[in-house]
Amino acid sequence: MAAPLRIQSDWAQVLRKDEGEAWLSCHPPGKPSLYGSLTCQGIGLDGIPAVTASEGFIVNEINKKSIHISCPKESASSKFLAPYTTFSRIHTKSVTCLDISSGGGLGVSSSSDGSMKIWQASNGELRRILEGHVFDVNCCRFFPSGLVVLSGGMDAQLKIWSAEDASCVVTFKGHKGGILDTAIVDRGRNVVSGSRDGTARLWDCGRSACLGVIADCDSSINGVAVGAADNSINLGSPEQMPSEREVGTESKMLLVAREDKKLQCLGLQSRQPVFLFIGSDAFNCCAFLSGFLLLAGTQDGNIYQLDVRSPRVPVQVIHRSGAPVLSLLSFRDGFIATQGDGSCFIVQQDLDYVIELTGPDCDSVYKVATWEKQIYTCCRDGLVRRYQLSDL
Repeated sequence: MAAPLRIQSDWAQVLRKDEGEAWLSCHPPGKPSLYGSLTCQGIGLDGIPAVTASEGFIVNEINKKSIHISCPKESASSKFLAPYTTFSRIHTKSVTCLDISSGGGLGVSSSSDGSMKIWQASNGELRRILEGHVFDVNCCRFFPSGLVVLSGGMDAQLKIWSAEDASCVVTFKGHKGGILDTAIVDRGRNVVSGSRDGTARLWDCGRSACLGVIADCDSSINGVAVGAADNSINLGSPEQMPSEREVGTESKMLLVAREDKKLQCLGLQSRQPVFLFIGSDAFNCCAFLSGFLLLAGTQDGNIYQLDVRSPRVPVQVIHRSGAPVLSLLSFRDGFIATQGDGSCFIVQQDLDYVIELTGPDCDSVYKVATWEKQIYTCCRDGLVRRYQLSDL
């Protein structure tokens, strides 16, 4: 990865004013940072500002919501995208998690104000309040149907809700510590949860029963992901016959991001170990990119890309800053990552530049969700931001 470029968080507003100025910087690893500025030289008839960069930086292209900047000396190049719209009225405090329904119509989010809400994805208008967890809700997501929500809380409870009438239809009990992440198996007859109690559990939604403890370690489980395994991967065989209530667990892998610097992969149905990888710091999040490629992010800012077939040595380690990697999401032929310093960036194989989603000013971006060409983020500053990739 080339040296990361950074830009003033409100550049899109500042550069709309004549002689408006925004700062820029480039941070090559192990070398002094380079600093520069952008200046608006006037606004064109199309409403797009004419912008020049100070020495060492080049403006390749500018639109209403995006600007493409390069720093030739460090062969760094980034396209910065400003939010298309910002929702400030959904929550009053940090927005800690969010998801968008499969049809793109609804959003669900949780906040450190203790609430969990369903809202209209187009305008942020409140639709339902989901009440029932004691203490904070840590994670929330839609089932593939888009009509049902799965949430996990500090109260060690996992709940399923109707998005239509906000009723809680199922509560799973069994964890002894707060639930930090969840994953849905196939269409959602089974789900997985990861908890501070060091266990990852598989649940039967129809009978609200625990089908088994898949992983049990002496360390908080911060993130879980389920993925279909490539045929070449040996997932092992279950020691006993799986319950007929297990649906869709066959040939699936479970990835577990642990606080004790370990990333663990198991066969979901077999419960057998596939690999154990030791990273530089606590693992916060993980995601599958394919049937054998995966990503995991650490507290000290590393994003490890691993191949399940030869997991000892990472395919690559991406390090853009020392800020914690808070979420990772597979996206097109690449991924989106968010960090504790307010950065949210998209890496794609066929692009020689990084797409940076701007707006937060050093406030953690906790989670990212996508629907078609729209990207939604939630942030410590209490805002949900929506970006349009068509604005690029």
